[in-house]
Amino acid sequence: MLGQIPTPKSLCILRLSAIGDVCHAVAMVQQIQKQYPQIQITWVIGKVEHMLLKGLKNVEFVVFDKSTGLQGYKDLRAAMQGRKFDVLLHMQVALRASLASLCIPAKVKIGFDKSRAKEGQWLFCNKKIAPQTEPHVLEGFQGFANAIGVTTATPSWDMPFSDTERAWANKHIPNNKPYVVISAAASKAERNWHAKGYAQAAEYLISKGYQVVLCGGPNDLEKLLAAEIECQVDAELLNLVGATNLKQLLAVLEGAKLVIAPDTGPAHMAVTVGTPVIGLYAHSNPKRTGPYLYQDYAVSVYQQCIAEQQQKPANELAWGVRAKGDLMDRITFAMVQEKINLLLPAID
Repeated sequence: MLGQIPTPKSLCILRLSAIGDVCHAVAMVQQIQKQYPQIQITWVIGKVEHMLLKGLKNVEFVVFDKSTGLQGYKDLRAAMQGRKFDVLLHMQVALRASLASLCIPAKVKIGFDKSRAKEGQWLFCNKKIAPQTEPHVLEGFQGFANAIGVTTATPSWDMPFSDTERAWANKHIPNNKPYVVISAAASKAERNWHAKGYAQAAEYLISKGYQVVLCGGPNDLEKLLAAEIECQVDAELLNLVGATNLKQLLAVLEGAKLVIAPDTGPAHMAVTVGTPVIGLYAHSNPKRTGPYLYQDYAVSVYQQCIAEQQQKPANELAWGVRAKGDLMDRITFAMVQEKINLLLPAID
């Protein structure tokens, strides 16, 4: 039960972006499906994110293309014509998402608790999830499942990719050695570690008998960073930056023994397929945004950076406050090497 509302038969989820966040949301969706196997779920999602999640079991997707401006809202309203959901889970605080929620007819619209319902999200909802103390983003999403009576547990994922993508990965990656993935670039350049550090990590892993695979998106920033890493490594790396679609990338990550990445979508994609991640963090707290099942392996200078900038330790600041500036250079190879050495016995 949700207050006086019976267990929903039809549910709409509004979470448009980003890749890491929709990976967190999948865990919540699949826990809802486990407890309510007959529930009908529609997910309003971004165009790129849909490329990753298309084919998710028993979920109907409605793609919202923000790049089309006003037309995106018109298309969403048309797609919702004549429909009525028991519950909308409004899981994104951005104003554009709240405006999109006006196009979704639902009896109950659940948003974040008031402390997290930024950009006026609370004005667009008639219910809210329970407050939480210092939650990871994934745990925040689980609060939406709890709000409709779902008992949540340690997350697991059944991601929508197949042997077709696995065959692609097997074709492109030599199978004579185990491999690790470096997904070097985040969507914001300030979150990126430097090429020298990645190169040192690559050479160290190669010395341990691993093939190193570079992965990432097709934009110039990611290609340039990958090229800089290659230039600083004596051994040959396998550069797949820009060569995979998102489902193929899932297969590549699934086959890897280990992933090294900053605060970026592929780090969370790796978690969904059970691959350990060494996350690199300076601007955000990995306890909030780090790879959920592998937070003990995060390399973080966040606590020091935020204390210096705010003149207070992180535990005396609002949860989720970000540090600013060029901070990733404060991560040293020795810090990353320590986490690699901690993980290697578990993955060999």
